[in-house]
Amino acid sequence: MGYTAAAKGYGHGRAKAARLGSTMTWYLGVDAGGSHCRARLVDDTGLVIGTGHAGPANTRIGMDRLRSVLDDVIGKALEEAGLAPDARGQIVAGMGIAGLSRPGSAEALRGLDLGLASANFATDAAIANLGAHRGGDGATLILGTGSIAQLRVGGTDFAIGGYGFPISDEGSGAALGLSAMRHALRALDGRTTRTPLALAIAARFGHAIPQAIAWMDRAAPGDYAALAPIVIQYAQADDPIARSIVEDAAGHVERFIETIFERGAPACALLGGLAPHLRPWLRARTVAQLSESLGDALDGALFLAGFVPPAAD
Repeated sequence: MGYTAAAKGYGHGRAKAARLGSTMTWYLGVDAGGSHCRARLVDDTGLVIGTGHAGPANTRIGMDRLRSVLDDVIGKALEEAGLAPDARGQIVAGMGIAGLSRPGSAEALRGLDLGLASANFATDAAIANLGAHRGGDGATLILGTGSIAQLRVGGTDFAIGGYGFPISDEGSGAALGLSAMRHALRALDGRTTRTPLALAIAARFGHAIPQAIAWMDRAAPGDYAALAPIVIQYAQADDPIARSIVEDAAGHVERFIETIFERGAPACALLGGLAPHLRPWLRARTVAQLSESLGDALDGALFLAGFVPPAAD
């Protein structure tokens, strides 16, 4: 098991923090995503001594708000660890930030003064991949609201897909929801059969096209992704359109995985909230190629910070 298991020794970690806080270097991992931000503070043995949680923290919210959220989770982790605020100067951090690939974002982040000894930044997908393979070569296919494949091959990190909804994000929750909306609208105006899936989606809008259009005018990717569980439910119940939508998504996932191995990744883990729901729709030979994740995104952020878990006895 990875070093996160040391969280069970939290009481000892807090006492150790209080005793050695003046001389010790601490390692901080941060996973800043579109829906939440998490932080994990460990000592040099990997003992988890503090954690922090806050709301959305991607680059789209603006640098001022992003800094505020990062300050918040760092402060919470320090408080839980029993460390004084000025202990920030002894913290080496690794931070995975959603939206980091947007032009100018990396430069702006490096310009933020968070009071830390140092901080390394990467995308949230990159730290998830680092955690999944304990810093080694490998790939992760992340299936959530969106979709992206993150690879590390020969120590070089790169991504496949993930260009944003609706142009990309194949096999994602948002893509499933978009397909369901298209089906419901076609059914409402008589261009296709009113299957149980179409009726369930249309019922959310009073079976009225104008209401559906008004919703689409303001809908974000997460709103479409909220329809994905309905699609999965009706696919499992053998609704023909729902099955075709899920099977199409599974086809995109299959091609992602094929490409991952074609690009030289030695292993691939499937991550994200939608992953367990799409996995049963994949071919057995594809599932056989998948590996289990060895750690989470915060483990990856700690690798990014430079923390190397001690070798097991």
